[in-house]
Amino acid sequence: MTVRTALSQGQQLLEDAEISAARLTAEVLLMRATGHDRAWLYAHGNDELIELWWIHYGRYLHQRIQGQPTQYVTGHQEFYGREFRVTPEVLIPRPETEHLIEAALAHSAEQILDIGTGSGAIAVTLALETKACVAATDVSLGAMRIAQQNARKLNARVLLVACDLGAPFPDGSFDLVVSNPPYIPGRDRATLQPEVRDHEPALALFGGDDGLAIYRRLIPEAARLLRPGGWLMMELGDAVAVREMCADWTGVEIMNDLAGIPRVLIAQWP
Repeated sequence: MTVRTALSQGQQLLEDAEISAARLTAEVLLMRATGHDRAWLYAHGNDELIELWWIHYGRYLHQRIQGQPTQYVTGHQEFYGREFRVTPEVLIPRPETEHLIEAALAHSAEQILDIGTGSGAIAVTLALETKACVAATDVSLGAMRIAQQNARKLNARVLLVACDLGAPFPDGSFDLVVSNPPYIPGRDRATLQPEVRDHEPALALFGGDDGLAIYRRLIPEAARLLRPGGWLMMELGDAVAVREMCADWTGVEIMNDLAGIPRVLIAQWP
């Protein structure tokens, strides 16, 4: 079995299973199995796969065909130009969340809190892109372990605290609070893609029946945690409803993503 044949057969298996981006997925899985990059795969198309590579590649293909997201199969996802470790204990970082990073970088802050950090992608990125002191919280101990691994691997100084929202921190501790909270309505669960619904952590996906449960608690908690003039930035589900919850805030604006979808709410505490 040559590298070229393995790619072709893997692509066919994925296409038969109606997996999107079958060729790219086959490449990513074979790269993971061999430990080589894409350029190597195509430069060595006639090389024979060693037995260990074939065993790993076959297992990865099986996992993907069974519906497991590619990122969980490989254990990695790129975010803001860096590679983060991901497991089924954390939400897979999405490119759209990089808009939250861009919004945060546009406002200077010395003390930042990331609520519901998951893999730590937001907190670690802000720690590396700014000179701020960054703290991050999550109720999931499993997520905290992954965030800790990512912070260590990327040499980011982040204070990680397992807790509900920002409970341990005193009033007025931060200049900036950021969050990508769970905002998918529980009533929409059946409409999600199976690889999301069945594999990513429900705790990080669903925000109650209407998707707003965490926002109802997060917004007043952010008001408590922020210094006067501090900023709250959150990724959005229902932009209209969340904006209405920020009636007591000033400078409220909505940032759209590249598809024109409302993605990030920005608000300043008076």
